[in-house]
Amino acid sequence: MAKKLTVAFKSYVPNQAMLLPPSLDELIAKDHPVRVVSDVIDKINLAPLLQKYEGGGTSSYHPKMLLKVLVYAYVTNIYSSRKIETATKENINFMWLAAMNKPDHNTINRFRGKRLKEVLRKIFVQVVELLAQEGLLSLKELYVDGTKLEANANKYTFVWGNSIKSNKEKMKKQLDELWQYAQSVAAEEMNQPEPPDFTTIDRKKVEETIGKIDAALADRSVDKKVKQKLNYAKRNWPENLDKYEAQEKILDGRNSYSKTDTDATFMRMKEDYMKNGQLKPGYNVQISTSKQFIVNYTLHSNPTDTTTLPKHLEQYEQDYH
Repeated sequence: MAKKLTVAFKSYVPNQAMLLPPSLDELIAKDHPVRVVSDVIDKINLAPLLQKYEGGGTSSYHPKMLLKVLVYAYVTNIYSSRKIETATKENINFMWLAAMNKPDHNTINRFRGKRLKEVLRKIFVQVVELLAQEGLLSLKELYVDGTKLEANANKYTFVWGNSIKSNKEKMKKQLDELWQYAQSVAAEEMNQPEPPDFTTIDRKKVEETIGKIDAALADRSVDKKVKQKLNYAKRNWPENLDKYEAQEKILDGRNSYSKTDTDATFMRMKEDYMKNGQLKPGYNVQISTSKQFIVNYTLHSNPTDTTTLPKHLEQYEQDYH
């Protein structure tokens, strides 16, 4: 009978104290991407970011540390502020990058939403220029392409420019019909040198016209449907025209927008795995690349690439003049 061999296990003593505990730096490989992130950010000028801080009060987390943590989080596909907070407490790479600082999720959100928002492009441009100096990309030979990104907005709360135009055209037609009816019933009261022009209408013109029609028909026998239409127009049209005017300002030449994200335009997205190719609220992102590095980016509410290209090129000239 064969003798059973003794099983040997490596030492496992979780609570064993170390006389000389290892440093975090020793535990991270020399060629790890986290070191690249740290080195690159150490080389760029963060003065625009530092200017976003006001003096006084308690001490703040250093913006360089927060920027490194945020950039590395995005590199590793971590976007949630709560997950980033957890990473600075549990992930050795984040702990090293943050030098054992532990910013909470509110601090991270304030940093990227308030302080970093207006200076992010300046920092991005510095990184691109640094890569260009190292010969890793060219600022003269670029490739431009665009894509549609779906917005985090409600798909069913939308405003359509064509719908506004259609509603205003209906108002014009009905206003003209009311005027013609009043003139046929009370020609003397409606008499004026020239008939009103309803090519364009606004709140003031509608209120004045409805007032004249109402006054002319006040003491006359009026068709019930006409009276109902006149009363409805009096109650709703001026307010609706104010609403349409405000919506047209938001549209600013576009044909649609989402009520929960007014910058998002309804665009036809690429079909997903469900073959769901309907219009969705989104943005048109234009990107310039060189040797697979992103050199320039712009975000547009217009779905047509031919109209976004000039603005995209203007942004490039502005960044790398």
